[in-house]
Amino acid sequence: MSSPKRALLWLILAAEALGAAERATAAGLEPFEASYTWIWHGAPVAVSTLRLEQRQADTWSYASSSEPRGLGFLYPMRPRLESLLRVRDQGVQPLHYHATDGTSADQRGADVSFDWDAGRATGVYEGVKVDLALKNGVQDDLSIQIALLYALRQGRVPGNLSMIDKNAIRDYDYRQAGTETIDTRLGRIDTVVYASQHTGAPRVTRFWCAPSKGYVPVRVQQKRLDSVEWTMEIESLKSE
Repeated sequence: MSSPKRALLWLILAAEALGAAERATAAGLEPFEASYTWIWHGAPVAVSTLRLEQRQADTWSYASSSEPRGLGFLYPMRPRLESLLRVRDQGVQPLHYHATDGTSADQRGADVSFDWDAGRATGVYEGVKVDLALKNGVQDDLSIQIALLYALRQGRVPGNLSMIDKNAIRDYDYRQAGTETIDTRLGRIDTVVYASQHTGAPRVTRFWCAPSKGYVPVRVQQKRLDSVEWTMEIESLKSE
């Protein structure tokens, strides 16, 4: 084979290999849009829409927006959150997190950049300056949801995940808490229940994840001791 033909063959093979690697990296995620009703102490207060989009081969955007319902109209906040993240062999890594609470004061706003090469996160989180060393697996408020989803789609429970909290990092333990078939707006669905808890904290968050829906949660609930504080019930789900 002549040199030009050999070079062309190598370019084709390299491109195919790169494309296969990119597809394999992204295979654990699929774009989707889901909406949930937020129920606070038994009363609907908001509807939240979550949207996962693929930007490049290993870069994704995960965004959340909420609009008030019922008693929620008594509060001025209209939170908008977005996490730019990437998925690599080592898992999900947030790159930039931006949040606004929809008020002029924006006291719950955030703007944090994650520099994994330098190993630092910098920015502002709810009025607190952020400048801290990163460790593997650290997530932001949104990317931690995708880290759980990605792990489940890989056939494993993450065990523990860490999340930035102002200028600190909080560790959460995850475990499987059983299975349950529940009634939802999407119909009756078989779910696997996972529980998350910060060490020593009285609150436990449970996720009813549906294997038939790519492990997207169809219910999320937080309890403080034996009291339910809030619940998210799925309203709609569509693949992009």
